[in-house]
Amino acid sequence: MTCNDWIAHFLANDPPRSKSLVVTIFGDAIVPHGGMVWLGSLINLLEPFGVNDRLLRTSVFRLAQEGWLGAQRDGRRSSYSITPAAMARFSRAYQRIYAPLSRHWDGSWTLVLSGAGNISAAERAALRKELLWEGYSLAAPGVFSHPAADAQVLQQLLTRTGVKDKLFVCQAGALPEAGGRPLRELVEDGWDLSGVVRGYEGFMAQFEPLLALLKEAAALALLKEAAALAPQQAFIIRSLLIHAYRRVQLHDPQLPVELLPAPWPGAQAYELARAIYQLSYAPAEQYIMATLRREDEQAAEADASFYERFGGLH
Repeated sequence: MTCNDWIAHFLANDPPRSKSLVVTIFGDAIVPHGGMVWLGSLINLLEPFGVNDRLLRTSVFRLAQEGWLGAQRDGRRSSYSITPAAMARFSRAYQRIYAPLSRHWDGSWTLVLSGAGNISAAERAALRKELLWEGYSLAAPGVFSHPAADAQVLQQLLTRTGVKDKLFVCQAGALPEAGGRPLRELVEDGWDLSGVVRGYEGFMAQFEPLLALLKEAAALALLKEAAALAPQQAFIIRSLLIHAYRRVQLHDPQLPVELLPAPWPGAQAYELARAIYQLSYAPAEQYIMATLRREDEQAAEADASFYERFGGLH
């Protein structure tokens, strides 16, 4: 099997949904280059995945309706960029994707308590959705908890949902004198990690053969003093990698290392994603830049933060 065979098999058996793939490519490929893309360039970027012009236009229209993308016109041309309102959540999601497992537990839990009817039903639904997406558990009616909450992210979340001054937020620790179960056991009560484990295992089963093919191609290219991957081929691989990894990783509640079962497949999946990204990112960047500059000669090179992904690209 070759890398092209792997790509063809992936696209035939697990084709990405166009709308979700647009989100992946915006986060992985467009944001590092300034966050704006002309529609023609976006069409070119999606074309290798079998996403046609009509399907792409429908996808970006829906993302614009949902507030993720903003559109601008310049004569007969249109461009799209992530809206300021969506950028915070977008950035947060991609920080999670590219960051190594580094959360540690200090023995406490962050609790978010809604109190007695201080928020409306709509606010409560929005809050629940956002907190669960951030990995919080519903510990009891009106009580959300997490053992490694990011205070800044929580503050942004509460502000975004309009409930910042309507809730109680505190940290809680064990009271040894009172006895009781160890607080680490709250993980077993609050999260069913079996689905996340299966997701990581499925990701590894799908991408481990690709890593072997990439290493083989790199070794062969070294002997021939040639490129291991063509730019478009590398872009497809990098995009499919992040798309598949994102689908699994964003269901991970991001618990501290000390509270995860060992061995944790998320750590193995991260190292696999990192290895494939290292082998594909540079030629993929060539393809991205060539595509963007067909419509915009001034398209920016990737910013410095791009090279900090996965602990540092080289």
